[in-house]
Amino acid sequence: MQTELTTEQESKDEFFDRLAKLSEEMVAKHGKDFSMGALVLAARWIAENRVGRLKTN
Repeated sequence: MQTELTTEQESKDEFFDRLAKLSEEMVAKHGKDFSMGALVLAARWIAENRVGRLKTN
């Protein structure tokens, strides 16, 4: 049985912690519907490889 986390597992845990805190902040300020929609939209952008692209007018 593995007792210590790998570097990758630790990194993923840190991101989940940050995501949980951000989600809690969004719910507190704008409600559950907004927060879920924002997270789903972010997932869609990741799936479509649109993360990090600069938009031009």
